[in-house]
Amino acid sequence: MNKILPPEMLEAARLTKAGQLKEATAVLQRLLNGHAAPAPDTGEAAGILSRAGDWLKRHLPGEPPPAPDVGPSQAGQFLDKSFTNAFGTRSYKLYVPHGYRGQKVPLIVMLHGCTQSPDDFAAGTGMNAAADGAVCLVAYPGQTRKANMQKCWNWFKPADQQRDAGEPSLIAGITREIMRDYAVDPRRVYIAGLSAGGAAASVMGNTYPDLYAAVGVHSGLACGAARDMKSALAAMQHGSAGAPATRHVPVIVFHGDRDTTVNPRNGDAVAAQAARGVSLRTHTREGQDPGGYRYTRTVTTDAGGHAAIEQWTVHGAGHAWSGGHPAGSFTDPKGPDATKEMLRFFLEHPRRA
Repeated sequence: MNKILPPEMLEAARLTKAGQLKEATAVLQRLLNGHAAPAPDTGEAAGILSRAGDWLKRHLPGEPPPAPDVGPSQAGQFLDKSFTNAFGTRSYKLYVPHGYRGQKVPLIVMLHGCTQSPDDFAAGTGMNAAADGAVCLVAYPGQTRKANMQKCWNWFKPADQQRDAGEPSLIAGITREIMRDYAVDPRRVYIAGLSAGGAAASVMGNTYPDLYAAVGVHSGLACGAARDMKSALAAMQHGSAGAPATRHVPVIVFHGDRDTTVNPRNGDAVAAQAARGVSLRTHTREGQDPGGYRYTRTVTTDAGGHAAIEQWTVHGAGHAWSGGHPAGSFTDPKGPDATKEMLRFFLEHPRRA
C-alpha cells in the first residue's frame, strides 16, 4: 500500500504518530498547497488536518505504520518477542545482525523514552545498522500503557528500583532469555537508554552490575534520583544526586546543555554516582563535530588507567538523541554521534574478572 502514497503523506503520518503535530501539518500544507510554507499555528493546523482527513481515512486506515528502521540493518532480522515473569509481561524486539552465525557476540539492550516504541527507538538511534558492522545482537524492551500511560519506564518508583522485582526483573529477564536462546558473550552485555529509558538503564546498572558490563545514559537521571512522581518532576527540573552505587559499572553519559526536559545537572549526577568511592583521574577536552555541535568530553580513568566514566556534554543540544535519524522521535541529526560513541565505549569494556 505504501508504494502508492505520496511520500509527504507517509512523513505526515509518521510525525503525527510521534506527536509532532506542528511538523505534520506543515508537511500536509506543502502537499495540499503545492509549495513550501512556514509551520502553521494551531488554528490553521486544524483546518489543514480537516482538509486532509478524508484522504487519510481512505489511504491510511487505522494507526500509521511504525517508523521504519534505517541503513544496512535491513539485511538482518528484526524479531517480535515477549517475556513473562511474576511481575508481568513485556514485548520486545530483537535485532539479529546478518553477520550472526551462532558465534559468541555482544548484546546491547536499548530502553526507549516516554511515548516511544521499540521500532521508533531503533529507527531514531540507528543502532541496528551500527550492530551490523560490529555484529551485535540488539534488544528493545517495550513499555506498556497499562504500566505507564506515557509508556515511560517507571524509574522513579521504589518497586521498580530493586533487583529481582518490578520492571528491573522484566528487563533482566529479557536479557537472560536472549542469552539463553542465542550465543551471547556474557562478558559483553550492555544496556543503554534515552530519558526515562536512560534513567532505567542507570537503575539496571546499579541493580544488576553482575549482568551488564557497561551502561549508556542519554539525557537521563541517576539511579535513585526520585522516589515518587513529585520528586521525579523535581529531579527532572533541578537535578538530583541519586543513591550511592552498590558496585561500579563503567558508564558513558550524553546530555545536551540546552535540555529543558531533563536538567543537564542530571548527567553530572549519573557520572558522579559512578565515581563515588573510587580513586579516579579525569581528562577533559573540547571538540567540534563536523557540521554538528561543540562538545566537552570528559574521560575518567581508574587507578589502572581504564576508562570508568565517559561524559559528553553537547553544547547547544536539547532533549534528543545526539546524531540520531529523523526517522525516529526525539532525535537530533547533528553530532556528535551518540550511537557510534556508545557502541565504541561498550566494545572497549568487556567485563573484567
